[in-house]
Amino acid sequence: MIDKDLLTATVNEAIEGTPLFLVDIDVRPGNTIVVEVDSTEGVDIDQCVAITRKIEERFDRDVEDYELEVGSAGLTSPFKVRGQYIKNIGNPVEVLTRDGRKIKGTLTSVSDTDSSFVITIKTKVKEPGKKKPVEVEEPITLTPDECKYVKYLIEFK
Repeated sequence: MIDKDLLTATVNEAIEGTPLFLVDIDVRPGNTIVVEVDSTEGVDIDQCVAITRKIEERFDRDVEDYELEVGSAGLTSPFKVRGQYIKNIGNPVEVLTRDGRKIKGTLTSVSDTDSSFVITIKTKVKEPGKKKPVEVEEPITLTPDECKYVKYLIEFK
């Protein structure tokens, strides 16, 4: 079985000094390895090749056979690490909370001290003396523990 800690250290070594950050490493039965990385600038094929080569240097296929897939975290995949939240500040997101609420809004900030983040949603409020409801922005502070998922929201206009 592939040593996940050594694999993680190898990937972190490969991305050191680059804008890339590690999102997830999954070692599945049958030694199928899936490495997900991301970056605020995007991930290109050359970066994935460099990571693949570093892993292949450290893990000899003759000693332990494995299948390796290195790629970027999917656009519609749920956020797994803080870097993905930071990357998506200012972008529309969809959140499904543990209590079943689905919230769509704009990710406006990520805390430096804890894992909380703020989403701004637009709501209509009936103000006294006005005939029509007025649209206001309301910030909602959440933590990843309160959410089943948080992901980038693709909007077609």
